[in-house]
Amino acid sequence: MSTTITVPPHYGWVVLGSGILPVITSMILGSDVMKARKKFDVQYPNLYAPADNKHADEFNRVQRGHQNYLEGVDSYSIMTLLGGLKHPIACAVGSVLYCVGSVLYMKGYADIRLDVSTARYKKGAAIKWIGFFASFISTCKLGYSLIKG
Repeated sequence: MSTTITVPPHYGWVVLGSGILPVITSMILGSDVMKARKKFDVQYPNLYAPADNKHADEFNRVQRGHQNYLEGVDSYSIMTLLGGLKHPIACAVGSVLYCVGSVLYMKGYADIRLDVSTARYKKGAAIKWIGFFASFISTCKLGYSLIKG
């Protein structure tokens, strides 16, 4: 059985949203980590602050926000590229929500005034999941349509 996949007219937005926007987001989050390294004196090769650093919690919160993004962005980008074949506009808009939500996640997580268990969502990071599910559902629908024929 042979299946042909046609790239929809607005697929370029998907490519920008899943190929370029995540790189820009990573650069933004990475620059925050670099600023925190300097501010809290956390030297390489330490990924997280040593336990004896008096600002360990503050630095580690920034680093953890960036790490959270890195843990999921690759699978998100793949889902978006696939799901965008079925729903390009939803996936392109979802990419913006995912990336903005990831920045807000880090901002909330890094806010030392907030309880760490809820901090990551206190600044609007829940929109990240709207973007995630836009791509997830679009990819599921693509898969189903390919199986169904």
